[in-house]
Formats: sequence, structure tokens, C-alpha cells
Amino acid sequence: MESELPDIYCPFPQRSNPHVDHTREHLDAWTRRTGLVHRESARERFEQADFGAFVGMVYPTADSEHLDLVADWFVWLFLVDDQLDDGHLGRSPDRVRDVVERMRAVVEGTAPGPRPGEEAPAALIALADLWERTIPQAAPHWRARFTWHLMTYLTTATAWEAGNRADGVVPSEATYIAKRRHTGAIHVCMDLIEIVAGMGAPESVHNDARFITALEASCNVVCWANDVYSYEKEQVLGEIHNLVHLVRHHRGYGKQEALEHVCAEIATETKRFLTAEGELLDLYPELAGLLVPYLDGMRSWMRGNLDWSRQTPRYNPAEVSQYAEPGAYLEESVLGVGAEPAEPEPKAAPPATGAARPETGAARPDRGRPDAPDPARLDTGDARLGAGHGRR
Repeated sequence: MESELPDIYCPFPQRSNPHVDHTREHLDAWTRRTGLVHRESARERFEQADFGAFVGMVYPTADSEHLDLVADWFVWLFLVDDQLDDGHLGRSPDRVRDVVERMRAVVEGTAPGPRPGEEAPAALIALADLWERTIPQAAPHWRARFTWHLMTYLTTATAWEAGNRADGVVPSEATYIAKRRHTGAIHVCMDLIEIVAGMGAPESVHNDARFITALEASCNVVCWANDVYSYEKEQVLGEIHNLVHLVRHHRGYGKQEALEHVCAEIATETKRFLTAEGELLDLYPELAGLLVPYLDGMRSWMRGNLDWSRQTPRYNPAEVSQYAEPGAYLEESVLGVGAEPAEPEPKAAPPATGAARPETGAARPDRGRPDAPDPARLDTGDARLGAGHGRR
């Protein structure tokens, strides 16, 4: 696959965690115990993805206990995301609202007991387990930030993305870039750096403009690289929420030109991270003990995501035919929402240019909601491709 894609600039060393084998065994047992992976076809696909290797690449310094914990978070996010992206629920925002609110209740500590005669969705069971194992290690301000990031991921994926699919709306590049950091759940994963490193970065650090820039740039690198590697998969699924697809749609580029454009922007974001990193360390030498491991975690994420994407069958063009029939690997028990009679799902993405309705003037499902993403809190809204970079 590497030879078919432009080179992606990444000046950080390849690393892996020595506890990966143990974590693979742990994930097998945990997904069985929580019911996240049940059917044999889903189990086979899960094992091929090798999430244990992925987590070892992006958290290479974690001890065995923390590697198991963040691996479980990874698997939960990936399996929930597959339900929301690949299947019918990705076009039915109303049908997942209840389970998302029940997830909110788990992380806010207001979840009631099981409903009479109900077998709780596997995602709820697993989330309760994750939360119980995560919060003892975290400060209150970390829990508040992590909860906001997690719920913003869920509400953006289930309202904004699903609403776009249902209404045939193609977002602008600028809007997509700002939302992508949420729909990719990358803020959730970056928050876990503090758990792995056993530290608590104060809000003064998180609010520093240079830290915000480093975090935003590293998140963009991870998300955009994922869009490059998952492009073929998402074309099979008819997915419009992919930066390569949107560059083709809005600019009229061919496939190779769009891939090269996005890869060039990834290089720009990597350099933006390096500049912000240097400024942070020069300005706050007294905080090196906190900043160095945090920034190293961002570096590991950029490099590890790239290495895993290059090797996993999940994004291999030779394997993407599996996504033509998502029912073969998606399991209703994950979210507890079954299929309903509907017209057949489209098997290909909308044309790169043309028919789909642009977002201008369209209803925004998350606008005005109290739980809607608040870019002013966590994103600078740089819109790297949609604004200044859009002149290319």
C-alpha cells in the first residue's frame, strides 16, 4: 500500500511498547467479557486489525497496566465508531440518541441501574468498566476535560456526521477540519497521554497558545493521515467525511492530486507542531518535566498512527471489498440498536464533484445544543485547508 500513496513526512522515530503481546491477550479476554466482539466474523476482523500493536506504537512508554487500559479505550472507540460510520445508524441520528445519553450518564455518574428485563448494550457495559478503571487516576479538571471531549465526539458523530449523510450535505473543507478533531476522537486519545505518563497538566498549560497549536497540529496530522489511508475503504462505504474526498469534491482534483495535496498539508502541520514545540520548551524550561513527556506523546501518536495505518489490513486496498457488506462484521449488540427496514445503502461515495448538496444554508444538527462542540474552548479554528491554504 505504501507505494500507491505519496510519502507522508514524519521526522519522528518508530517505536513500540514491549508489553504488546500481553495487551493482545488482554484485549481478547476483555472484548469477550464485555460482549463488544461476539460473532466469529467480527472476531476475525478484530484480530486482523491488531489494535494491540496500534496502541503499542502510539503509547510506547506505557507500563503494562496502562497499556491495557488505553487499549480498551481504543477498541471501544473503534467499535463504536464503526457502528456510527459503516452501518445504517450512520444515517439515522435519532436512533442512537438514547444510547448516547445513557453513555453521558455513565461518565457523569448519573447512570441508573439496568432497565427491567434489559440486556444492556455492550458499549455501555464496557464504558462503565473503562470509567471505573480510569477516574481513580485522574484529577477533577482532567475528568471534566476528558468527559467533554468524549461526549463531543459522540454528539458530533451522531448529530453532525449522521445528519449530513441523511440530508446529503457535503461540508466545506474548513468546517470538516474543525469537526474532524472531534469525530476522530483524537482529543480523547491525547488526553490519555496524561494517564499513561502519570501526570496532570494544569489548565494554564492547556490554555497556552503554543500548547494549543502543538495539540491542534498533531491532531490534524493524525486525522488527515487516517483520511489518506482510509480513503479507499470509505469510498466503498459511500462516506463523504474524508478530507481527500472533500478536496476532490470542492477543488475538482483527481485522486492522485488530492492525495498529494493532503499529504503536503500534513507536512505543513508537522512543521507547525515542531515550531510550537520548540517555542514551548524555550519559554517554559521549568516545565520541561511535564511538557517533554506530553509532547513526546503527541510525537508518538503522529508516528505510531502512520506506522499502524501502513500495515493493518483495515486500510489495505486489497481488503476493502469487505466493507461492501458491513452487516458481515457489525454487531447490533454493541449499541443495542437493531436495523429497521430501509432502502438499500449506497455502495459508493457521492461523486467527487457535483451532485451532493453543499452545507451552505443547511440546518446544522448541533447548532444551539448545550452539548455542541465549542471550538473556542479547544480549537483555534484554523481551517488550514479551507481558508488561507485554499488559495493553492
